[in-house]
Amino acid sequence: MTLKFALSLSAGALALGLASAQAQEPLKIGVVSVLTGPAAALGQQVRDGFQLAVDQNGGKLGGVPVQITVIDDELKPDVAVGKVRSFVEGGKVDFVVGPVFSNILGAIAKPVLDSGAILISPNAGPSTMAGKACHQNFFVTSYQNDQVHEVLGKYAQDQNYKKAYIIAPNYQAGKDSLAGFKRYFKGEILDEVYVPLTSLDFAAELAKIASAKPDVVFAFLPGGLGVNFVKQWSQAGIKVPFLSAFTVDESTLPAQQDAAVGMFGGMTWAPNMDNPQTKKFVSAYEAAYKIVPGSYAQQAYDAAQLIDSAVKAAGGTGDKDKLRAAIKKADFTSLRGKFKFNTNGYPIQDFYLVKVAKRADGKFQTEIAQKVFEDYADPHAKDCGLK
Repeated sequence: MTLKFALSLSAGALALGLASAQAQEPLKIGVVSVLTGPAAALGQQVRDGFQLAVDQNGGKLGGVPVQITVIDDELKPDVAVGKVRSFVEGGKVDFVVGPVFSNILGAIAKPVLDSGAILISPNAGPSTMAGKACHQNFFVTSYQNDQVHEVLGKYAQDQNYKKAYIIAPNYQAGKDSLAGFKRYFKGEILDEVYVPLTSLDFAAELAKIASAKPDVVFAFLPGGLGVNFVKQWSQAGIKVPFLSAFTVDESTLPAQQDAAVGMFGGMTWAPNMDNPQTKKFVSAYEAAYKIVPGSYAQQAYDAAQLIDSAVKAAGGTGDKDKLRAAIKKADFTSLRGKFKFNTNGYPIQDFYLVKVAKRADGKFQTEIAQKVFEDYADPHAKDCGLK
């Protein structure tokens, strides 16, 4: 009896040991971001915002140690797909977080979702995945691409501007952006211009703007495009109201500086948002990375907090139905305040007009000027068949 009891204790201890080891299996997350080239500043904020949240949680999410694999998509869809396949095939990751650009998301979505991993976009929110192509394993912690641009379209309409010149890069998000602006702006579009995603010289476009004499210019020119456009705009001395999205933000302002002060953008959040979680986040981010965080960092930080809340509520990642249900609840404190998911996995949230300002310490940031939309759902959710 004594031997049996000892063997029983030994087996029990072994089972407990195995259970403990299994409980501490790391949560595997792949982060896909652009880390080289003119758009690298955006991707670095995504990577760093996500990492900051993990660091603040003691290297864990949902109480589980995190193993993060970061890949540089190089803003090349074929490169992104090749790299993503290497860590999604065979169930090597539980979550994929990324990317920044919608053309990369369009390329990686199928291999990621086919693998059974949950895909969380901290930035790209194309219309193509918000409607009929929505997926139960796809969630967005930013916005649907059209919405931020709709902020500027509504503002331009409210300001009674009659004639607009609009410009964006020639890819899905660029098309979404101008469609979003036009959804609310009912004046005349003098010209709708699409430029290559690699454009850096805008002399021809600026000459056309000067010649067209619009009442307002709207631009969606992220990363290096925005840096060059705003600098060249300032040098050209064009005196037309300038509205934009992702053209003057915390990823571009360190290079644009005074040339961007006073320009308007649209967003769901700004570094001066008056809530305790934002104040803590901005302070910690600036201390860690020596720059002012923008929406890219904020949305990635929220993505990590979302994962943390869901894994904790679901008791791990083993039961995918339970995990999905926990993600849908979005039971975390977003840096932007109010946040909930629509049926298509995109957020319902408030949107603001923001304005570029120079801080007392000499750094530049966007600041909230006025609320434009409240509890705003994207127009494509009605076409999604999920509940």
